[in-house]
This record gives sequence, structure tokens and C-alpha cells, in this order.
Amino acid sequence: MKVAAAFGTVYLVWGSTYFFIRLSVEHIPPMLVGAFRYVLAGLIMLVWCLFTKERIFSWRVIRPAMVSGLLLLLGGNGLLIWAEQYVPSSLAAILLSSGPIWFVVLDRGKWRENFRSKATISGLIVGSIGVLLLLGERLIGEAGETAGKGGGMAALAVLVLACVSWAAGSLYSKYKTVGNSNVVNAGWQMTAAGVGFVVCSAVAGEWGHFRPREVPMLSWISIIYLVIMGSLVAYTAYTWLLQVRPATQVSTHAYVNPVVAVLLGVAFAGERLSFVQLVGLIVILFSVLLINLAKYRAGVRSRGNKWGSKGVLVPTDTQ
Repeated sequence: MKVAAAFGTVYLVWGSTYFFIRLSVEHIPPMLVGAFRYVLAGLIMLVWCLFTKERIFSWRVIRPAMVSGLLLLLGGNGLLIWAEQYVPSSLAAILLSSGPIWFVVLDRGKWRENFRSKATISGLIVGSIGVLLLLGERLIGEAGETAGKGGGMAALAVLVLACVSWAAGSLYSKYKTVGNSNVVNAGWQMTAAGVGFVVCSAVAGEWGHFRPREVPMLSWISIIYLVIMGSLVAYTAYTWLLQVRPATQVSTHAYVNPVVAVLLGVAFAGERLSFVQLVGLIVILFSVLLINLAKYRAGVRSRGNKWGSKGVLVPTDTQ
């Protein structure tokens, strides 16, 4: 139940953050949005850890958390924010959906398992096709605009780097923070990323022309939503899932988040859902089923090897 709830949170909440990020960056500079979001979320998380008497001032815990936080949040999200100055969000979503592929490529310890699983490889391919179907109609019109826009090609390359950085940070967090408190780990990850965003914002000169009094209440509410739901709730669920589930399975959020974003657009922004997009939604959900089915079968085989056919425990080194 915990795993199902965590997946549901990551799928639904992160899918909704596309909408709230768009509302916030309309009136707040993009790097400042990241700074507000992660500094506030990180400090809140660390204060909570102190309140619950968690041990937070340990370099053994802080160092891997800072590295993974900078890769995940500053590298992954920060590069995405920069790229969306030149690339439409739908085109960015298509490139970001390649995230699960990078999880497979970079997770060297799982190469044997992942590349031998037909269901996992099929799921990755089917998921990519589904995203293209979901957003393909926009892609046709927007690809031409991007090609003629200054910085467009560089932004596409940056988006690929964002995918690699997110996958690398996730895997680093999975393997280097084992045994550490998930709450403490997430708190330091977000704090490190928040400080990084502050530095990037200062270098970009965003503070000079930012006028807090001119920002409407809706943008501030969006920031609050991103802090509480996007970071404190969903990001904590994500880092916990990395510790208890295979990385390729956790990475399926890259397929489902655009689905949620499109459905929210239909429900609240008056967007229309075409037949091709509907097929894309179904294909994406089928791809997630394929990837999860592979991991489920692997778990069943593992339990079958551990327990004899009559329910008798069998030592694994004799199999």
C-alpha cells in the first residue's frame, strides 16, 4: 500500500506541477522559482528532522545528499527551466520522456537484468511511442518554430543533458544513500539545490528586475503548491521509492506525468483531447504496465527460489 500510494503521489502531483510552474514563471524569474521552491522546502524538511530528533549534521549523510540533489534538482530541473525559454513545453516533455531509457543505460549494476527483460525493453519503446502520439500534433507545429528560434538547437541538447543529470542523480541517490534517513536525505538534497538556484539566479541578474509587490497572489499560491506538494510530498515519495523499488520502475513517472498534465489541461484550461492523443494515453499506460509486469514476475521468481514448492524455505546458495 505504501508503494502504491507513493507511485500515485509521484504520478499525479508531479503531473500537476507543469501547470503550477507555468503559473509561477509568468511573473517570477525561472531561477528564482527554483530558489524559492527548494530553499523553503529544504529548510522546512530539515527543521522537521530536528523536531523529530533525526541526526542531520553528519558529513557522511550530507555529502551524498548534496551531490544527488545538485544532479537531480539543479541539473535536472534547472536545465529544463533554462531550455523552456527557447523550446515549447510540449517539445520539452517529449525529450524528457526519454528519462527511463537513461535509467537503463546508466544503471550498470542492472544491465544484465534490464537488457535481458523483453517486457522492460518493450515497455520503454512503447512508452516513447505513446508520448509521441500524445504530443505529436503539437510537435509538428512547434518543431519548425524551434528550428528557427535563436538558441533552439542548444536548448534541445540541454534537455538531453537534463535527462542524463536526472537519471544520474536518481541512481546516485539510490546506491550512495542506502541506510540514511530518507527525510534527512531529501532535506539536504533540496537545500543544496536551493542554494545552487540562488547562485544561478544571481549570476543571471534576476534579482535586479524582480519586484515582489508586482507578483499576483496566484503566482505565490503556485509557489506554495510547488513547495508543499511538489517537493515536500512528491519528492520525498520519489526518493523513498528509489530505495525500495527498481530504478527503471520508478522512472515510469516520465511517461505518466505528461498524461496527467494533458488531462488537467482538458479539465481546467479548456484544451481538447483528440482521438490520437487518447490512443497515446492508452499506449503510455500500457507501457507502464509492461515495465511493472517485468518487475512483478522477477519478484515472483525470486520468492519461488527462496521457498520450495511445498512452502519450505530453501537456502538460496543451493539453488
